Amino acid sequence: MEVIKDTVKNVMQTWEAKRGQASKDDPQVLLKRIFTKKELGHIKFNYFKKGALSINVDSSAWLYHLSLKKGSLLEKIQKRNQAIKDIRFFIGETG
Repeated sequence: MEVIKDTVKNVMQTWEAKRGQASKDDPQVLLKRIFTKKELGHIKFNYFKKGALSINVDSSAWLYHLSLKKGSLLEKIQKRNQAIKDIRFFIGETG
């Protein structure tokens, strides 16, 4: 019975380690590391599809502001996750 207990424990530890690694690559987690707190209050992750990260922005002013920073933001994100090839900003719901 002890062997089963150890096996289950090892499986759970391995699963949790893999889950932690996957969350590092999660686009939503990356956004929290790349954007400032002020910017995070005006954006919302929309989707990640075919290398494009879609982000909703709450106003045209913030859309313009983030569009100006798009190059540097993309560079920072790509250092952490090479799968992201583009960032697309849209005016939409952020709440």
